[in-house]
Amino acid sequence: MKLAEALMQRADCQKRIAQLRQRLTRSAKVQEGEQPPENPQELLSDVDAAITELTRLVQRINQTNANTVFAEGSLSDALAQRDTLLTKRSVLENLIQAASITHDRYSRSEVRFVSTVDIGSLQRQLDSISRDYRLLDAQIQSLNWQIDLLGG
Repeated sequence: MKLAEALMQRADCQKRIAQLRQRLTRSAKVQEGEQPPENPQELLSDVDAAITELTRLVQRINQTNANTVFAEGSLSDALAQRDTLLTKRSVLENLIQAASITHDRYSRSEVRFVSTVDIGSLQRQLDSISRDYRLLDAQIQSLNWQIDLLGG
C-alpha cells in the first residue's frame, strides 16, 4: 500500500469515529420505556475497533514518514516545515485582515483608526510563504504516491 492510500484510510477512519461518536450520543439517553435507536454496547465495540485500526495506521504512517528521505532530512521534517509555513501564513493573514478593516466615521469627533503595519509588505511576505507552502506540499503529495507504507 502506498503512503497516500494509508493517509486516505486514516481520514476515513477518523470520519467513521466521529460518526460513531454522534450515533453513541443519540443512543446514550432515551425516554423511560423507549429503546435507543442503536445498541450503545455494539457502537462502543465499533468505536474500539475503529480506534485500534486508526492507531495501527498512524503508527505505520509515522514510521514511514520518519524513515523516508526528503531533501536534507526526513519526510517528517518536511511535514513539520509545511505545518510551520501554514502557521506563519495564518498569522500574516489574520494580521492583514485586522489591519485592513476600515471603520466608517460619521463625524470628525469620532475616533480615527490607523494601521500600525505595512500591509503591502506583509502581503508580499504572505504571497512568498504561500508559494513556498504550495511547492513543498506538492512535493510531499507526489512523494506520498511513490512511497510504500512501512510496517505491516
